[in-house]
Amino acid sequence: MSGTRFHGIYPSTVLPMRADFAPDWDAYAAHTAHCVLRPGIRGVLINGHAGENFVITRAEKRRAVEVTRATLDGTRLVVAGVNAESSHEAAEEAREAGAAGADAVMVFLPNAFALAHTTAMAVLHHRAVADAVPGLPIFLFQAHHAAGRMAFTSDTLAELLKIETVVGIKEGGWEVDGYDALRRQVRRLRPDVAVCASGDEHLLACMVHGSDGSLVSLADLMPDEIVALDAAVRANDLPAARALHERLEPLAEAIYGAPPAGRATARLKWCLREMGIIPDAAVRPPHPPVDEADAASLRAALRASGL
Repeated sequence: MSGTRFHGIYPSTVLPMRADFAPDWDAYAAHTAHCVLRPGIRGVLINGHAGENFVITRAEKRRAVEVTRATLDGTRLVVAGVNAESSHEAAEEAREAGAAGADAVMVFLPNAFALAHTTAMAVLHHRAVADAVPGLPIFLFQAHHAAGRMAFTSDTLAELLKIETVVGIKEGGWEVDGYDALRRQVRRLRPDVAVCASGDEHLLACMVHGSDGSLVSLADLMPDEIVALDAAVRANDLPAARALHERLEPLAEAIYGAPPAGRATARLKWCLREMGIIPDAAVRPPHPPVDEADAASLRAALRASGL
């Protein structure tokens, strides 16, 4: 599975919900079409963290793949997130995603790995998924540098790269030096694997180091600008890249950087509702909705970013 098939920009979509927290599939299809059916967008990451993959059911994840596949044309790739504490459950999620039409799956580590995580555990979990869907491409997910012990060590990454069906890595470590170290290791061991810079607040810095694409939820709101940023960096047009960074950064900081942490999905949904793209900003508990202080910050960031 070499080549550049999985290179490119992928919005990481949210799952719109109604006030009773039931998925709004019509709104989901409209949201997906709005940010994915655009020039320069390679595909979409669904059922990721932005899609609340830790609080939606396996049936809802499967339905999300089906709706996404029905919404997009055949040229767009669908990468479906797999997130379960049990490796057996993760394997079942992957099977269902592949059967529903996903072109690849992205394996998120069990949240318990933040407390205790060894190379053997990571390999066992990913092998369980790979064995369940032979031939289906797999993306790895490099977790935030502050997510306890969840992020891969270089030794763990080296072992995971031995899985032949691994085609890409969403590098979400949120630390530029760590990103570059991972990129260099992958280039040395598996140059066919796409390394995708995916820290929304520092896309420019990581892209300048070198990137094969990005799977980011900021592209839900500003897909054209992120495509343009990627193109400007590839063209060595630093003034254009900096100008785009200045447009993207206010919103990136307000959504991902402002405390408290872990509020990105609620903030994304609030912005999408404010922009008229989805009708409701509901997020499932335990996350509360955006409060007034957050709303004021987000409204100012939308204006500063030109939205």
